[in-house]
This record gives sequence, C-alpha cells and structure tokens, in this order.
Amino acid sequence: MPPRCGRAMALAIGCSVLGIHAADAETLAQALASAYADNPTLNAQRASLRATDEGVPQALSGYRPTVAAAASAGATDSRGTTFYPRGVSLTVTQPLFAGFRTLNGTKIAEAAVLAGREALRNTEQTTLLAATQAFMDLVEAQATLNLQKQNVAFLSQQVKTAQDKLNVGTATRTDLAMTSASLAAGQASVDSAVAALNTAIAVYEQVIGHRPRALGAAKPIERLLSKSLNAALDDAMNYHPAVLAASYNVDVADFNVKVEEGALLPTVSLQGSVSDNEGSGSAGGNTASAVVSLNVPIFSGGALSSKVRQAKETLDQERIQLDVARDQVREQAISEWGVLDAARAQIVAADSEVNAQNLVLSGVIEQQQVGQATTLDVLTAQQTLLSARVALVTAQHNRVVASYTLLADIGRLDAETLGLSVTMYDPVEHYTQVRDKWGGLRTPDGR
Repeated sequence: MPPRCGRAMALAIGCSVLGIHAADAETLAQALASAYADNPTLNAQRASLRATDEGVPQALSGYRPTVAAAASAGATDSRGTTFYPRGVSLTVTQPLFAGFRTLNGTKIAEAAVLAGREALRNTEQTTLLAATQAFMDLVEAQATLNLQKQNVAFLSQQVKTAQDKLNVGTATRTDLAMTSASLAAGQASVDSAVAALNTAIAVYEQVIGHRPRALGAAKPIERLLSKSLNAALDDAMNYHPAVLAASYNVDVADFNVKVEEGALLPTVSLQGSVSDNEGSGSAGGNTASAVVSLNVPIFSGGALSSKVRQAKETLDQERIQLDVARDQVREQAISEWGVLDAARAQIVAADSEVNAQNLVLSGVIEQQQVGQATTLDVLTAQQTLLSARVALVTAQHNRVVASYTLLADIGRLDAETLGLSVTMYDPVEHYTQVRDKWGGLRTPDGR
C-alpha cells in the first residue's frame, strides 16, 4: 500500500501546497495574524470607526463659541454724490442653553462610538473566522488530493497486477477491465480534487492577503471555550459584539428622543460683535454690542412633535433589534455547540473506521492472493478505506472550524484572546486624539 502523508490534521504538515519545504510551513496562527493586519474589509471598518469618532468633537462643538468675520466694500450714488461704503465686522456667538440638545447630542455621539467599536469587533471576528475557514479548507483540499493520488497509485498497481495475471492466465479480462475502470474513476477524482484545491488557494489569497505556502499544524481551540453550554450562552449575552452593539444603538435612540424633545425648549445665546464702517455718507466708525437672545418655540406646524414621535418609534425598533440580536446569538451558540460535539464524535467514528478498513483491505488482498477473494472485493475494500480516510479529514476540518466558530459565537474570537503575534489595533487611541480637538484639518496620522 502507498505511504500516507501523516494522520489527522497532520495531513497538512509537510504536504506542500505550492511545493515549498515544510520547514517554511505557515501555521494557522500566522495566517490569522496576516488577515488581522492586511484584510481590506477589516481595515475599512477601522477607518469607518475613525470617522464615527469625529462625531464626538462635532457634538462638543455645540458648547463652544463660533467666530465669524465679514467685510464689505462698494459704491453708492445718491443725488450726484458718490459714496464708497466699506466696513469690517467680527461676531462671536456663545450658546448658553440649547434645551439640553448639546448634552444629549454628545451622549449620542459617544454611544455611537461604542456601538462602532463593537461593529469593529464583529468585523474582526468575521474576518478571523473567514481566515480560519480558508486555511482549513485549503488543508482539507490538499489532504484530500493527497489521498486521491494515493488511491490512483494503488489502482495503478492493481491494473499492473491484473495485466500480469492475465498474461499468465490466472486472471480474466473482466478483472483487468474492472481495475482499469476504477483507475479512470480515481483519476477523475484527482482532477476534481485539483480543481477544489485551486479554488481553496484563490479564497485563501483573497482572505489572508497572500499566496499560501506549505501549511503547518492546525488544532482546535477548545481550551478557550466556555466549560458548558449554559456558560457559553452567558458569555455570548455578555460579550458578543452584535448584542453589545445593539444595546448601544438603543442608547443612541434613547438620547435622540431627548434631543428631539429639547427642540421644544427655549434656547439662549450670547452674541458679541464689533464693526468698523466708513464712507457711507452717514455716521460711521467703530461700534460694539453684546446681546443675549432668548428664543422660545411656540408652534412649528407640527414638525417638532412629529420628530419626537418618530424618535420614540425608532427607540422601540432598536429595543426589538436588541432582542433579535440576543435570540440570534443564542441560536448560533446552541447550534455550534452541537456541531462541535458532533465533529468530536465523527472523528472517533471515522478514526475507528479507518483502522478497521486498513485491516479489511490487507486481509482481502491476502485472500485474493490465495484465490479466496476477487478483484472486485479488493476494489470495494479500497474505495471503502478511501471514503473513511476522506471522512476523517473532513471531521477533523469540521472540529477545528467549529471550535473557532463557537469562540466567535461567545464573542471571544479576537487577536488578543488567540495570542496572535501582531501589533494590536487600539480604537481608543484615535478617539482620544480627536475628542477634544478644536481645529486642524489633518488627521492624527498626518493625512
């Protein structure tokens, strides 16, 4: 029988995808680190959060004064006399009270930032999970291709044996035809496995960010998972970014109701101005003023009341969305817990079947040599063993993916928890840099 390239997920170790030596094998952790640093979807979400951060200084600007300068110059003819009026002015307006809209608007912006951070965490989880899936799919595709090639090598030997026996009269043309047909089918399976491998390579490059090299070991991460299903559900409710983002969106909608209600309250502002006007033909010169303005809304045609009602309905919608997010996360955690349990059981069953079918094939070959088994018996035993080996590879693939998926379902699939060797992106850093900025057009990174 042809030798195998390892067992279990070790099928990936030393089995080069692109012909690179196994010493340069890329581990799953390294692939995840590359995806964390280079995945464009994740980087785009980081940029989106940085844009959301700017909502806070925009909201805080409602507490600050605004300064405006104006200048004018022209010509006026009056009864044959031409005047050349010109002037400059400077106006400073300081809001004093805005119906608590600035306060609540700032709370909206801050809650939106927190929701944005959870959306970024969710994208990070999605990216790392997609990278895990891409890595394991490539491992599975390579291992399956190896098994199909081993099958072709075995069938080629059977065709040669059948031909030799036919030449000496101890086999029939039927035996040769059966082995040749099995070899043709096996070669077709190799071609299909090559196509699947090429597809897996393309997905890997798209998600991870570079062409795959030889792939190293990949193991489940069950040590990072909750100890029981109930604990997993509790963790999911407390840590999953989709649930936390939905809860922050409720806060955004709640504060927005207060902002719209604040539009019904009076506003007070202080405005100071200085001006210099000349050449108008009348008294000019320097003037200065300071005025406190009170604006009391009385009737707005129903628009303000409608906005308050609309905001309350949006708040109800966000509360329902929070319940939906909790239900979805709960369902995902329960489902994936079952998938992981099933994968463990499938590995045990498939491993036992591989061991048994190895013995069966060896026994059938020995029986064929003494005339107690037919060529068809050998081919059937070989195909059963091949199916068992492929099933084992698939089960091991499913166990690794399920463990990472369950870690995502409880909200813990991130670079820090996985201990990836990569520079961590800190969303708080940019927020701190821009929160209290009063001006400047350049972003903190110099753009």
